[in-house]
Amino acid sequence: MEEKPKNDHGNSEREFELAGLVERLAANLIDSFLLLLPMMLAALVLASGGRSLPHQLLQFVMLAIPVAYHWYFWTRRDGQTPGKFALGIRVIKTDGGAISDVDAVIRAIGYNVSAMLFGLGFIWALFNAKNQAWHDIMARTYVVRSDKQRKTVEVLL
Repeated sequence: MEEKPKNDHGNSEREFELAGLVERLAANLIDSFLLLLPMMLAALVLASGGRSLPHQLLQFVMLAIPVAYHWYFWTRRDGQTPGKFALGIRVIKTDGGAISDVDAVIRAIGYNVSAMLFGLGFIWALFNAKNQAWHDIMARTYVVRSDKQRKTVEVLL
């Protein structure tokens, strides 16, 4: 990732390249594919228990698996899920720092909020100057990349 340190008026700033929406979509597709197997296995295990388990338990597990997946990679792997890693992009806080545990959970749950109303939360990134979808706004994050610059955002440290 290219970072350009700046010093203006005593404030330290870094410049990050915003990830394009196509790269973000491709990374999301890769991650969705990788999440299919554990989610299918969990559903199979819960459904084959021989006794009827509450439907809410299955719903909880189907939400918890993607949240745990994203939390782990965003907080323990430099903001990069396998899909984001494959495309050279990562998630950072709007101040340029690493994403926290709480922010990762908010952002992961925010994916569901972004998907509501026919994906309007994802589409929002098309009209946002900083390519932020609703889940980015909720968790105060950017998705940045390290290859050729398209748009940049300055972050005060």
